[in-house]
Amino acid sequence: MQPTSFEYQRADSWDEAVELMQIWQGEAKIIAGGQSLVPMMNLRLTLPAALIDVNGIGDQGGPRIEGPAEAPVLVIPALTRHATVLTSPVVAQHAPLLQHAVRLVGNVRVRHRGTIGGSVAHADPTGEIPCSVLALGGVVRMQSPRGVRDVPITEFFRTYLTTAAEDDEVVTEIRIPSSVGEPWAFDEVTRRFSDFATVAVAVQARAGRPTVVLGGVADRPLRVADDLVGDVDVRDEAGLDSAAGAVADSVNPEGDVHASADYRRRLVRVLVRRALTTALAPQDTKGAGA
Repeated sequence: MQPTSFEYQRADSWDEAVELMQIWQGEAKIIAGGQSLVPMMNLRLTLPAALIDVNGIGDQGGPRIEGPAEAPVLVIPALTRHATVLTSPVVAQHAPLLQHAVRLVGNVRVRHRGTIGGSVAHADPTGEIPCSVLALGGVVRMQSPRGVRDVPITEFFRTYLTTAAEDDEVVTEIRIPSSVGEPWAFDEVTRRFSDFATVAVAVQARAGRPTVVLGGVADRPLRVADDLVGDVDVRDEAGLDSAAGAVADSVNPEGDVHASADYRRRLVRVLVRRALTTALAPQDTKGAGA
């Protein structure tokens, strides 16, 4: 299939993009990489009246660190390509979970065109980037005619492919508190290489306490309640099994043509156990991630 007709407009600054979004009153879509939007348009799952091309804005220097030395923040401009994150030493140091997750995104073509901001804004509940940013406790910075607004990632994802962004807001940055030296893990099961995740698990520990995020089991990336995992000790096999089982029992995934609800729940149990083991293993035995 082919998309329906639409207007093409180009913005060379975020101010221009915001102005155009305001003019189109919710009928326009931002396009940069287009790796998710264009296939949906071809299938006529989304029918924008206009596309606003923001590629002229660029990645504004790529990932950087802001803030005081005792609380650094990794800032990733929205138009940063996945491939840039994959090779960024700044991301490798301050958010290795995110860099690892990017390796699992699509294929080489997708990683060279797709953007971090676009992936977060698209809000696919199976996406590696949304799950990782949620586990990392990121903040989404948006711009609108009313100014700049920061939304915690915990409040950004609303339901399937739907976010807290207003019709005239555009995502300009993803801001992530540094996780230097903190343990992490990411694991997923896909039907085939580079495919959408059937179930994904991201784990990011801070001060020894893990945050667990699941993909593919709800209408948005799902952060697991902290008390389901608690202070699990990976040397306690029974405790580890109990935590993984509690997480699996807490979710209510839907079945579809790709996987039954029961199969997804079983995957949650296996992947959570594996990811917790990887992330929280003693430092002298810890691997490089799930």
